This record gives sequence, structure tokens and C-alpha cells, in this order.
Amino acid sequence: MKADLAVVGAGVIGLAVAWKAASAGYRVTVFDPVPARGGASWVAGGMLAPVAEAWPGEEAALELGEESLRRWPDFAAALREQGFDCGLSTNGTIVAAFDHADADQLDILARYLTGIGRRATLVTGRELRRTEPGLGSVRSGLLVPGDVFVDNRRLLRSLLSAARERGAEFVAEPAVSLTGDSVTTESGTRRFDAVVLSAGAHSGRLHPELATAVRPLKGEILRLRARRGTLPPPRHTVRAVVEGRPVYLVPRDDSSLVVGATQYEAGFDTGVRARGVRELLEAAERVFPSVAEYELIETTAGLRAGSDDNVPYLGPLRDGVYAATGHHRNGLLLAPVTADAVLAWLAGEAAPNGTEKARADRNTSEERVDAGVRQR
Repeated sequence: MKADLAVVGAGVIGLAVAWKAASAGYRVTVFDPVPARGGASWVAGGMLAPVAEAWPGEEAALELGEESLRRWPDFAAALREQGFDCGLSTNGTIVAAFDHADADQLDILARYLTGIGRRATLVTGRELRRTEPGLGSVRSGLLVPGDVFVDNRRLLRSLLSAARERGAEFVAEPAVSLTGDSVTTESGTRRFDAVVLSAGAHSGRLHPELATAVRPLKGEILRLRARRGTLPPPRHTVRAVVEGRPVYLVPRDDSSLVVGATQYEAGFDTGVRARGVRELLEAAERVFPSVAEYELIETTAGLRAGSDDNVPYLGPLRDGVYAATGHHRNGLLLAPVTADAVLAWLAGEAAPNGTEKARADRNTSEERVDAGVRQR
């Protein structure tokens, strides 16, 4: 039997780590008052889109995202072998431009991606509407077939059940403090051989090295469902910028659609603003006009774990705690590579490609790695 491992936080990162570690023979204890449902992963759209998210200067984020995307098929297959379907779709992503300025931005992105050898095809508005009927009056678009999506809630439920089935213990309490070999809750302190901090936006409250490195970024999303007589949701993830605000539409198998997301700093407030709902609805209707006749079935908000450079914090902190946090918009995308990195650290092996530039001490190290990531 291997070591005792504590995982603090049970969003997609914590659950992926717990499942993989328990499957590898570790005795795993997970601390979270609301596992699976309590954090940003439950609210997310489910895009696995490192290429469509890329931008010149964000090479560290792109490299890590692509490394994780390559691991996604095996990650999903391992869940299926255990009897759980996480809803991984192979439909790609399209990016739509609605005016001259948007089209210029797509041209820049297309040239950048082509220049670094990534697969993305610039098309006219007519060609884009042939690919995805039902779009609004688009000027041009970008086809990114390799960027796929997953049903985030099905994935979270699958990981929770799979981890439990492998023997992981879940403690329905929040951690109030932790060290490299202990976790304290209101019930007391428990000792472990290793501790992984994957508490998302709350990670900065639990470790002084992350206090200013990880900050909450609020995001509101909508869920809508097609009604009788309306067009079904698009088959692809559709991304666009409308009135200067990015928007995405991600379909689900049950004829519903996730529309997201706003992004702004509001501390730990998770209330949904009427303005956020209006802006998302207006943008979604511009992208896919039939949305106006859909049923609005949910509005909600979550807190992404933002970092200064959009790259997560992965690896040991000075007191031995393993950081696996700060994944910003890409927690779902980066779950496989993060879980594999944790297993590599525990075994004393080399971590996956791309994780070096995400090292947890990069903001304080004298050998600071310049992740070169632009804020958007």
C-alpha cells in the first residue's frame, strides 16, 4: 500500500487527482463541503479549447493545454472502462467574426496559429454558415476541429463516483489550514504523507505563498433549452466577440445550451447580476438567433481561480504542500495533465511536458520563468 494523500478541494482538479491517485493505490482523503457541485467546475461550459483560446505571447498556456488535450482520450477511456461516461464530444470549435474589427482579430489569430503549426482554417461567412446552419450574419470564421468539449457536470459526477469506487474517502468539511503533512478542519487535525491544494479560487486563503497569486474571477453563465419548433442548438462550440465582449455557446446532448461567460473581479460574490444575464442573452441571440425562442432554465455564477499570467500553479510550495490550482478558464482542459503531474511528483518522477513553466514558485523564484502570457 502506498502513502496517505490528502486532497483539499473537490472540483474537477481535486476529483481527477483523487481518482487517479486512488486508482494507483494511494489512500486518499478529500476535503470539500460540497464535492463536485460547489465550485467553478460545476458552472463551466466544458470547452477543451487550447487552440481557440490561444493568442500571441501565450505560448506557455498553449503548450500546457495541448499536452493535456492529448491526454484527454485516455482519461475519458479510463473512466469508461470503470463504467462512467463523461460526455466527451469530438465535435470541434468554430470562432465567428461579426464585423471588420472581429475579422481582423481572426486574421491575426489564424496567422499566428498557422505560423506555429496549429490546425485552424480561416473561412468566409458563407462557408461558416454551411458548417453550422443557424448562425447570424457572420463576416468570417475560423474552424478549429481539434478543440472539443465535455459535459462538465456529467464529468464531475463520474469522477466523484469513480474516486469513491476506488476507495477515496470524502470529508464534507472545508479545510481551515494545511501544511505539507496535515489538514485542519473544525473537527480537528489529520496527518498525511502528502497534501495537494486544489481549492480553486479559495486556494489563496489557505496558503500564504498563493495569497496574492490566486484571485477569484467571477463568471456568470446561462443554460437554455430548445423548445418545440425552434432550431436545435449548434453542433459545435461557437465562440465570438459581440460588442467587445467574448461569448461562447456549448451544446449538450439533451438539446440544452450553455452560454457564457461574463468575467470580472467581485471578490467572493456569487450573485447573478441582471446586467450579466442581459448581456449574455443579447450576445447569444446575435450569434445564434434562435436562442431568442429558447427556454431559459438556469442562471448561475462561479469563481474562477485566476493567476497573473493565465497559467496555473503546479508543484511543491516551500512547506511541501503540492499546489494544483490557479487554472483560470481551463480547469476542465487541464485536469488530465494536472492529475498526471501530481502522480509524478508523488513517485519522484519527471512531470509531464509543459508543467515546468507552471511551477508554483515562479512568482518568487530567482530563476523566474517568464510564462509570457498576456492578460485578456
